[in-house]
Amino acid sequence: MRILTQALIVPFVLVAGAVPAVAHPDRGIDHIVVIYEENHSFDNLFGGWERVDGLRGAHPQTQVAPDGTPLSCLPQNDVNLTSPPLPVTCTGPISSAFANRPFKIDSYIDAADKTCPKPGQFAANGIPKGEGLPGGCTRDMVHRFYNEQYQINHGAMNRYVAGSDAVGLTMGYYDTRGLPIYEFLHGKHAPNYAIADRFFQGAFGGSFLNHQWLITPHTPTWPGAVTSGPDDLHSVVGPDGFPAGTPLHPATPGTADRALTQAANADGSCVVPTGVAAPPRGTACGDYAINTIQPPYQPYAPGTAVSRRLPPQTTPTIGDRLSAAHIDWAWYSGGWDNANGNVGGPGWTNGTTPGTCTSPRTATGAVYPNCPDATFQYHHQPFNYYASFAPGTAARSAHLRDEVEFIAAAKAGKLKPVSFIKPVGEENEHPGYASEDAGSRHLVDLLQAVLKGPDAAHTMIIVTYDEFGGQWDHVPPPRVDKWGPGTRIPAFVISPQLSRPFTVDHTPRDTTSIMATIEHRFHLAPLGSRDAREADLLHLR
Repeated sequence: MRILTQALIVPFVLVAGAVPAVAHPDRGIDHIVVIYEENHSFDNLFGGWERVDGLRGAHPQTQVAPDGTPLSCLPQNDVNLTSPPLPVTCTGPISSAFANRPFKIDSYIDAADKTCPKPGQFAANGIPKGEGLPGGCTRDMVHRFYNEQYQINHGAMNRYVAGSDAVGLTMGYYDTRGLPIYEFLHGKHAPNYAIADRFFQGAFGGSFLNHQWLITPHTPTWPGAVTSGPDDLHSVVGPDGFPAGTPLHPATPGTADRALTQAANADGSCVVPTGVAAPPRGTACGDYAINTIQPPYQPYAPGTAVSRRLPPQTTPTIGDRLSAAHIDWAWYSGGWDNANGNVGGPGWTNGTTPGTCTSPRTATGAVYPNCPDATFQYHHQPFNYYASFAPGTAARSAHLRDEVEFIAAAKAGKLKPVSFIKPVGEENEHPGYASEDAGSRHLVDLLQAVLKGPDAAHTMIIVTYDEFGGQWDHVPPPRVDKWGPGTRIPAFVISPQLSRPFTVDHTPRDTTSIMATIEHRFHLAPLGSRDAREADLLHLR
């Protein structure tokens, strides 16, 4: 196999201009399948893959305190990584079992360890070994819009620990070669595939915003959002760019880390509340939705008031583009039929008792017929934020479907030209509430459904993750605009057009390259400047 020359690290500087999109001919790809997993940086998950720019050749940036001084050791607050139960092996102002460098999570929390929560259970710092369900879960980590920019630190990549509520866990990584997906792609009958090791999340922050940037290169807005009172959802950023508090970074008085950007004045400058210093130059401000916020329509978190739900969005999406061109597509979500109240649908598991959610996994507070799974993530359903897919519309019924339908279509050779797949929470690999091992196995199951089906010979599969999940990566992202891109994330492509069993592609891309791939394959106009300039994934060989 040919080893590609490794690309230079892209500096964290503003990239000006736009490269026009180039249409590609139909190269035998009739179906594009996009599988969207959850919350891992590239180094955290794929850093041990052969031939990639991963952990082996990296020079890990020494993590620093908010004042810029190097940390002596990595503090930990996951209950299975603190000392005790682990012995202190690193001493200094901060003492722990971890030196200031990346460490292998599997050495301390194995995939078989009973550290996973029960459906709907929350444990801020994780569950002690033996007291949970098997799966080797860790605690969750903060992954929010302004937080991530602080952690990236203009490309220094050295404030991931200081900017995290999980502190040292940000430097953990998994044994890549022990992952079910690695074993599958190295198996006897593995498909040809390409790892993209310069693939960055489309926008800074978490799952909500990066699901939006999967379907449209625009950040959602809340025009006229209130700027005072209990329903004010605007953030307030401190002078160092940080809006929150962590174990190593005390909250700056007057700051707030909320669902919207810091408010803006009429001239576009940031509103600076009395008693708080101005945020750094270039801080994104206005009525933009950047962190987790509930959609305007069911399904949303039970009991969420209208004043806390984002108004319906009207920006065109890739779904709108496909529909206008009469190209069929669907967003297949695990648990959708239960959450959306599709009684009797293919994914419905709540029986036939009228008015009652009978599944023991139903979220607390759910009201029939909306019976979401306890791990169903409402902000992972991006099309549910748009007026064109409102309840009762033909577009919603046609295009927002349950994951079980995708599996059936793949096995029967009835794939749509474009399919997006979003696993339910417990199967999506998200730290905190999901097992990495179990999620990776579910990913393999999804791949096998396609690869063993009649459409495999004409199907491109794109697998990536929505965002970094708060985890460190050593490659600085390029700076394109005020929205991102953010931290590097795992991504690979399986395609019948790939001529070698395995290759590594170093072309810089972000999440919007998936939009560009769909646009170029089906000859659609770009939705914005970001997807217009992005390199697609059709040329991989």
